[in-house]
Amino acid sequence: MSKSAVLGMPKLPIEAIRLLEKKFIVHLMPAHESKKIPDEWTPHIRAIATPGRDPGIGKLDSIVFNQLPHLEIISSFSSGLDGIDVDAAMNRGIAVGHAPDVLAEPVADIALGLAIDLARGITKGNHYVKQGLWSKQGPTPLAISLSGKVAGIVGLGRIGKALADRLRACGLTVCYTGRKQQPHISLEYFQSLIELASKSDFLFCCCPATTQTNNIINSDVLNALGPTGFLVNVARGSVVNEEDLISALQTGAILGAGLDVCNNEPHPDQRFLNLTNLLILPHLGASTVEARNSMFEVMFDNLERHFSGQAIRFPFCKS
Repeated sequence: MSKSAVLGMPKLPIEAIRLLEKKFIVHLMPAHESKKIPDEWTPHIRAIATPGRDPGIGKLDSIVFNQLPHLEIISSFSSGLDGIDVDAAMNRGIAVGHAPDVLAEPVADIALGLAIDLARGITKGNHYVKQGLWSKQGPTPLAISLSGKVAGIVGLGRIGKALADRLRACGLTVCYTGRKQQPHISLEYFQSLIELASKSDFLFCCCPATTQTNNIINSDVLNALGPTGFLVNVARGSVVNEEDLISALQTGAILGAGLDVCNNEPHPDQRFLNLTNLLILPHLGASTVEARNSMFEVMFDNLERHFSGQAIRFPFCKS
C-alpha cells in the first residue's frame, strides 16, 4: 500500500515529524506569510499535520485549502484549534482532529500552581531569600490561605473539571460558568460571568478561544473580582483584555494575576514585566515529556485511523 502524503506545518517539532515519517510521506511546509505550497506537492497531499495554535504560516484557512484538492483531514496535536479555520474546513468536508484529553491534567497542574504561588508568595519568597533579604529584613509579610476560599472557573471542559478536582482537594469551594449548565455536575453554576467573578476569590480562565470568548475578561469582570481577588489564565491570551488587566493590576482593582498565556506570544506586553503582582509563564501548560508524547501520538493515530477507514479518536464537532 502506498503511503499517503501529509503536509507538515513549519512549527511541528522534530519528534512529531519523525513519528509521522514512520507511516506517511511528509512534506514540510516552509515558513512564509504567502501560504504558497509548492506546486509539485499539491496534487498528492491528503492531510495536514499541525500544532494547532500556531502552525508557523498563520491560520490554516481557505488560502491553504484551495491549493489542496485532495485534502481530507487536518490533524492537530493541540487541544485548541484557534490556528485553524474550522468552519472553512468542515464546510469542505475536511475532517478536523485534535488532542483534547491529554492536556487536561498538566494544564490543570499549572493553573493550581499559579494559584498557590499567588496566594502563598512562593516565587517572591524564593527571590527574597536569594537576594539576602531574609537575614537582613526578617520574615516576609503573611500570605493568604487557599482553604476556605471560592474558586470560579470560566469554562468547565476537560481542563476545568481536572482543575476543579484539584481545587476541592485544597479546600476551596468551586463554582463555574459556561455556555450552559452541565447536567450531573454538582458545582454551583452562574449564568453571569460578572456574578461568578463577584463571588470568587480566584477566577480561572479555562475556556476555548473563540469569537464569543474574545476579551470576555474585561474591566467589568475584574472590578467584580475585586481588590482581594486573583485572576489565573491558562486558556488563551485572547480571552483577557490585557489593557484592562494591566490597569487593574496597576491600580489594585485586583490583588494579583497569574498568566500561562498572553497575546502576541512569545512577546508579551512589556508592561507585564514590571508588575510585582503578576506571575507570567512561557506557556508551560502542556510542556511535559509525557503530555507532549501523548499529543504527538494522538495526531499520528488520528491520521492512521482516517486512512485505514476508521473513525478518528478525537474529531472536532460543532456543538
